[in-house]
Amino acid sequence: MHDLLQRIQSNISSVLYGHDEGIRRVLCCLLARGHVLIEDVPGVGKTLLATALARSIDCSFSRIQLTPDLLPGDILGVSHYNKATGEFSFKKGPVFANIVLADEINRTPPRTQAALLEAMSEATVSIDGTTSPLDPPFMVVATQNPFEFEGTYPLPENQLDRFLMCIDLGYPDADAEARILERRPSSRLLSSLAPVLKRDEVLALQRRVDEVRIDRSLIDYIVMLANATRHHARLSHGLSPRGTLALSQACRSWALIAGRDYVIPDDIADLWISVCAHRVVLKQAGATRDEAASVLREAMESVPNPA
Repeated sequence: MHDLLQRIQSNISSVLYGHDEGIRRVLCCLLARGHVLIEDVPGVGKTLLATALARSIDCSFSRIQLTPDLLPGDILGVSHYNKATGEFSFKKGPVFANIVLADEINRTPPRTQAALLEAMSEATVSIDGTTSPLDPPFMVVATQNPFEFEGTYPLPENQLDRFLMCIDLGYPDADAEARILERRPSSRLLSSLAPVLKRDEVLALQRRVDEVRIDRSLIDYIVMLANATRHHARLSHGLSPRGTLALSQACRSWALIAGRDYVIPDDIADLWISVCAHRVVLKQAGATRDEAASVLREAMESVPNPA
């Protein structure tokens, strides 16, 4: 199994230079059956990462370019009336894919953002009273530019909570950026990228994550961390039980990527900010995710390390 993970990491890093940590976190979300929100400035490789992930797996992929005029039906699909038969037929939207890239998700209004809620929570889509399941694996990789950029709609808390992780990529180091300039254009490299994992192999890896052990002492540690956020003076809303579930499942996935079948305290520390910073609400209006991350670090420092 570890060979499969190394294979897909190497495949993605062959076109995306200098972002090995971001690649691992996106793979962690995939194996944990979660979704990921990549928030960063334009031009650092958000869309390239999502597309490279999809091309590395032999399964269906769709890209949704979210714009202010996009409607929910453009994502979920619509029913068409056939005059010849007198019946309605459903035309599936782009959400009916294994890997869905929701590009610039905060450039579309809340009504359209909410169209993804059921799909992300239940892996189903309900249209005209009919519920249709989405084939596994199902993962939404959403990208967004920082809120201060013009023409954006901040995601509401209940939408943010559906993402297992919220990450940023940052700028590549000097060596990686030099390689980017030497190997341009990235579109040519991406077009030649071939799948290295089959759909069934991804599903098998997801099942292996469920078998990774997490000791009761670490479960208690996660609960104490959550309680520290719920009583923090700077937070109006701390980490919910959905957040603790997300953290424990992400840690199982992170351990598997590291080649272990058990979780260690470092896994929790590694993922604490990525999994939880977008789930808490600060009392200060207009607070950023960086400020939430700072509060979470304070909360972690206030809780004794597990034995």
